[in-house]
Amino acid sequence: MLEVKCRCGAVELTIASEPIAQVYCHCNDCQTAHGAAYALNAIYPAAAIRVTRGAPATSAVKTTPRLHCAACGTHLFTEVEAVGMRSLNAYLLPSGTFRPQFHIQCAHAVLPIIDDLPHYTGFPVAFGGDDDVMPW
Repeated sequence: MLEVKCRCGAVELTIASEPIAQVYCHCNDCQTAHGAAYALNAIYPAAAIRVTRGAPATSAVKTTPRLHCAACGTHLFTEVEAVGMRSLNAYLLPSGTFRPQFHIQCAHAVLPIIDDLPHYTGFPVAFGGDDDVMPW
């Protein structure tokens, strides 16, 4: 059991499982929502992330439903309803617990990221993709 909260503490989440995956997402939806080249995401079964204090607001910058603190604006998690998952803003995790396994949606990457992780053009097969990787 892990508890995380927004910057101001108005919203608290309880996480009741280990993540399914921890990834860097380069999709243009995440780029727009975060104002960054990519987002750090820890993906959990939807039922594993519960709001235990506060009332997050919902918005969609492009198409993906995202929940954030109405008071301070901290992005909390994204609903990935089609597959029953929630993608937690990994910046909320305790220091040292984000351990990325791969990059996704690299077809939208602003620049190549050179590291030892797989860089999927879209998604790996385990997440409904085709395992195509970027030729960086």
